[in-house]
Amino acid sequence: MILVAGAGAAGANVAYHLALLGAEDVVLCDRGEVAGGSTSRAMGGVRQQFSTAVEVRLARDSIDFFAGLGPPFFEQVGYLFLATSEAGAEALEERRALQASLGVPVESVDASFVRGLALDDVRAAVFCAEDGVADPPAVARELVRRAVEAGVELREHTDAASLLEQADTVVIACGPWSAELGRRVGVELPIRPLCRQLLATNALPSLPASLPMVVESETGFHFRRRGERLVLAMGDAQPRWGFATDVDETVYDDRLARLARRYPPAAGLGIAEAWAGLYDMTPDAHPIVGRVADGVYAACGFSGHGFMQSPAVGRALAELIVTGASSLDLAPYGLGRFGEEAAFPETLVL
Repeated sequence: MILVAGAGAAGANVAYHLALLGAEDVVLCDRGEVAGGSTSRAMGGVRQQFSTAVEVRLARDSIDFFAGLGPPFFEQVGYLFLATSEAGAEALEERRALQASLGVPVESVDASFVRGLALDDVRAAVFCAEDGVADPPAVARELVRRAVEAGVELREHTDAASLLEQADTVVIACGPWSAELGRRVGVELPIRPLCRQLLATNALPSLPASLPMVVESETGFHFRRRGERLVLAMGDAQPRWGFATDVDETVYDDRLARLARRYPPAAGLGIAEAWAGLYDMTPDAHPIVGRVADGVYAACGFSGHGFMQSPAVGRALAELIVTGASSLDLAPYGLGRFGEEAAFPETLVL
């Protein structure tokens, strides 16, 4: 039996691609429900604009899959990064050059093409029209539906630990809970949970359907349209490590002020809803993907980028399990890299 532990975006993609490759006796399990964990609380951005090649490649190799799903699962409205300082503009251009060298169609632009944005302090802007926003729980549920239709067995409300003795192959795709299962199979995964919070505004009926994800490069403040609301996010001043997912209401005024400053049509809006989820962080903010022990594989440690990278990871890991080789070079994502001297951490963790 191939046991895929975790029915969020990563596990759903692994199970689905295993089924596409003809794998038999695949069981996808979750202690809760499909997309009931971190995937249900994700921002849903899908971008290829990262600061390191290893992250760009995973996102680049996932974008066609999302585009194939199309609306309502994925809307290719683009990602717009804004820099408000000279140093920020230089960093933006360096990243754009790296991304373009890897085949990502990101361009320097005049951001005034997005109506309503306040741009008086903006020194530079880059835009990738292939990027966009998605509905993470809906995508995960759709992939699980397809996987089950292709023969995968789904077991919700089932702890993977209870099935380990029956499994020949185990895939750890439990997000921030992956280290716990790793220890059960004798593998130490350097993953820590980090709480990140999202805020949804009151309705703003005049929101254009084409509004891209807008990111302030220096601060990390970003927002997207979700229906008639805007969803806002930004890292906390002090990282909130641990499994607690309490909502911090003290940041509301600051986040709303930032929104009104950058997007004046939203001035006066309040917060209608807020929630927090968990990132599964690794020391270098790169995921752990591949074989980690005999019969044990990992698809975790995505550091907030799991949903957008899950199609490429699902396909690559399924290939490795079924054929013994992957079309994607998984060496940069190996567990063995930790403890080595060279480290190129991903800096665009939003």
